[in-house]
Amino acid sequence: MKKIFPFICAMLCLIATVLWQIFSPSKNYYLICVAVLLISMLPFFFSFENSRPNAREIALIASLIGIAVVSRAVFYLIPQVKPIGAVVVVSGVCLGAKRGYLVGAFSAFISNFIFGQGIWTPFQMVALGLVGFISGMVFERIKANKVGLAFVGFLLTFALYGFIVDMSSVLMLSADLSLPSVLAVYGAGVPFSLVFGITTAVFLFLFGEAFVKKINRLQTKYGIYSNEVKL
Repeated sequence: MKKIFPFICAMLCLIATVLWQIFSPSKNYYLICVAVLLISMLPFFFSFENSRPNAREIALIASLIGIAVVSRAVFYLIPQVKPIGAVVVVSGVCLGAKRGYLVGAFSAFISNFIFGQGIWTPFQMVALGLVGFISGMVFERIKANKVGLAFVGFLLTFALYGFIVDMSSVLMLSADLSLPSVLAVYGAGVPFSLVFGITTAVFLFLFGEAFVKKINRLQTKYGIYSNEVKL
């Protein structure tokens, strides 16, 4: 019961938020979206806290978040050419789905102190968090070779990340939320998502397998939490 309690609380909060907006005289789609996104993060944070992580595990997670932030910052001048997605995918593969979510969410939040915080931040946090979460789930079942890492990384960063983050642009730029206006915003975002997806795939194809081996070796050497990875 303790394991699912945070998820039950989050679900009740989500239902209450949606009902409040449905019956509210004034509709604020941005407010409800941000509330839903923020509430959806809580189960992952509570679950990690309740797992009583040791200092070594926290240090590894913090190091991966730092690498992800730096990997985004060093390519500051080149739009969407950012290896941060590749680092998050590898984190999910090696640390598991829940910890992959944490690495992704915190990486987006912290790196935005460099790139700029805004109403897009919660969308980026959830999007990158889900990239790490789904990567962890997928590679529990399939072999984490360079082709598999690149393919999954491309799909997640191009389709999933792009869909969620572009939602913030829809809410900012589309007053009526009509289908043509929504499609126009998503269409304009496709080139940017495509560049991000290709960048992620290239970095994972070239360096992903070696990165996974390095993290696995660290986890074995120092007895840190280890997610079984098939290589």
